[in-house]
Amino acid sequence: MKVILRNPRREVEMAGGRRVKEVLRELDILPETVLVIRGDELITPDQVVRDADTIELRPVMSGGSSPPSGAASRAPLQ
Repeated sequence: MKVILRNPRREVEMAGGRRVKEVLRELDILPETVLVIRGDELITPDQVVRDADTIELRPVMSGGSSPPSGAASRAPLQ
């Protein structure tokens, strides 16, 4: 199976016939830090990947901006 990693971009050949979470464990990648894509489909850590598969691991990005002034917050009212 071909595994395409991003950030930095590289490709790795690995044996298939096992669950995504086992592939991630072997690559020392935490499942919650990447999206795993096979073709056009997002797949879960419990799904099995085969020798003929190509999967792509994309890092999960988070972020945002400060709330606009006057926006609701979780701070208690004084």
